[in-house]
Amino acid sequence: MSANSLDALAPSYIKGFEAYIPSKPDPELKKLFGCSTLYRLNNNENPLGPPPAAQEVLLRFPPPRAATYPSGDSYYLREKLAEKHKLHPDQILVGNGANEVIAFVIKAFCESGDNIITADKTFAVYEWVAIFSGFEARLVPLQDFAFDDEAMLRQVDSRTKILFVCNPNNPTGTYWDRAKLLRFLNTVDNRQIVVVDEAYFEFVEKEDFPDGMTLIKQYPNLVVFRTFSKMFGLAGLRIGYLAGNLDVVNVIRRACVVYSVNTLAQEAALLAMDDEEHIRRTRQLVRDEKAYLHQELTRLGLPFVMNEGNFVMIKLPLSDTLAYRKLMKAGIMVRTMTGFRYPNYIRITIARHEAMEALINGLEAILKQV
Repeated sequence: MSANSLDALAPSYIKGFEAYIPSKPDPELKKLFGCSTLYRLNNNENPLGPPPAAQEVLLRFPPPRAATYPSGDSYYLREKLAEKHKLHPDQILVGNGANEVIAFVIKAFCESGDNIITADKTFAVYEWVAIFSGFEARLVPLQDFAFDDEAMLRQVDSRTKILFVCNPNNPTGTYWDRAKLLRFLNTVDNRQIVVVDEAYFEFVEKEDFPDGMTLIKQYPNLVVFRTFSKMFGLAGLRIGYLAGNLDVVNVIRRACVVYSVNTLAQEAALLAMDDEEHIRRTRQLVRDEKAYLHQELTRLGLPFVMNEGNFVMIKLPLSDTLAYRKLMKAGIMVRTMTGFRYPNYIRITIARHEAMEALINGLEAILKQV
């Protein structure tokens, strides 16, 4: 196929979209940067791994079962999630990670000429999926590192179909309390779909933090996202889910890809979700290491954004991409934030203490070179 014919086939919104390039596998990165160990502080993963019961599922999975298709609609997992959240199983859809459930919602409700609204500095996949699907993404600047509810509402027009709110927000960790979320939902008044992405829900211990699942009955236009990738340590199995009003979910179901969630993911998630001790241990680790980072980053004179979630943003007096290369040589992998519209910031995942000490040592060495 010639370049000209390929160019004619690809829509303009695809040709103008920059593909996301994932990082190389860990062994390749170690060879590239000459480091013998690698602390992964770039993807907000849980350093404790999956809960013990989920680990048993992985260890004891019978290989012959790999030849059998999984439950096409994650039947047993939806049953258990429905019981947990006091919903009907048909109000829940399970997908291959958060990216897929985001795509389900956008493809179900948007058509040519429509738009979605979200923040300019949040989880980028809302914007990406809209754009590469041919829809407009209206991005509202954060205010004091938080979603600006009033500015989002001012962007709404007759072609707005979905408003995405990441609560707490990745990468800033700020959140809307219950009162603010309810005001927003009441103002929207069922005219658009409101998606509240609660990927980091289990990390938040604030009393005024809202549980979106409990609001679904009151707000039929509300769709809530959750994931097993973060707190439950199943990022490698790619499993997330959404919940909402039955009529809304039945529309989304038409855009849903069945059989996309593998058997291991379903069964590990089924056993992971009830492990309160795993949640307690993870929260304790996050609290302890945030306190350590607060102390050490203050000592180093580095500004930082530390709120809810298992991550922290740090502002550096040099290019974030240069800092990435320098830290990688010390075996410390961070997330550069220029691509997320935070130039000279890095985002780091809260991990075990040895990793946090390595990060501080690496930053201290960099600062001596500036």
